[in-house]
Formats: sequence, C-alpha cells, structure tokens
Amino acid sequence: MKITFLLSGKTDRSYLLEGVHLYEKRLSHYASFRIEVIPEVKKYKSLSHEELKRKEGALILKKLGKEHFVVLLDENGKEYSSVEFAGFIERHMAITGKDLIFVVGGPFGFSREVYKRSDMKLSLSQMTFSHQLVRLVFLEQLYRAFTIIRGEPYHHN
Repeated sequence: MKITFLLSGKTDRSYLLEGVHLYEKRLSHYASFRIEVIPEVKKYKSLSHEELKRKEGALILKKLGKEHFVVLLDENGKEYSSVEFAGFIERHMAITGKDLIFVVGGPFGFSREVYKRSDMKLSLSQMTFSHQLVRLVFLEQLYRAFTIIRGEPYHHN
C-alpha cells in the first residue's frame, strides 16, 4: 500500500517546511510515502472562492484514480483520537489494500466534485488551522499512528 499526501499549493513557511521534511523522512521508514504538490492556480486573487475551488478541484481530480481511497482533510470530517486513527490506518492496510491519498485543499476548501469523489472526510480538530499548518499537524499524527501500530514508545497513554 502506498500513501500520498496531496497538497494544493506549496508550503512557504520555512519553520513548517522543516517540520514537514522531518516527518516525511520518518514516515518513509514505515510505508511507501510521498508528498505531491498541486501548483497554485494562476491569478487566483482575481477569482471568486467558488471559482478557485472549482479550478483547484479539477487539478486534484486529475491525481485521483479508482484504485485510491481518498481522504479529505476537512473541518466537517470524522474526528479520531490518535489511537483510533492508528486503528483506521491498520484496518485499511489489512482489509482494503487500496492506496491511500490524503488531500489538503486550499484555504477555501474543496469543490463539490472533489467531495463527491472522496471516500472519507477527516477532521484533525474542531478548531480551525491554516491549510499550511494542517500539513505539519497531519504528518505528525500519521507518524504517530505508525508508531502506535508498531508498539513503539513515541506515543504515551
């Protein structure tokens, strides 16, 4: 099983980028993992929020195949504890075998078409985070999930 972290636009804050690279390296010890960045929509400032979501959505949909289980990081998604999230990852690996794609959209969320294509929505918290900060928080939680699955001492109950 492969895991892809699909992002709309690059991470431009150096302190976040450093953390993203740290967890990207750590995750490579547990799974076939990669980060893929969809380029920012050109002239996005002149677009309405809906038009921007539609254009970003078209770019996201091009990256998704039938063989993928697509999880959108979305404020209205299912919330898990870290242990529950590890259980989700473990069950998914054992049962479906489908490649996982976790998707972070732009600052205004996803288009209707992307929501229709998704298999699941995941919320990291009831709080709202910037779409760039979510990247680091999610990667840490994905790393934590693998250490829980393997019984490693990173997570403390």
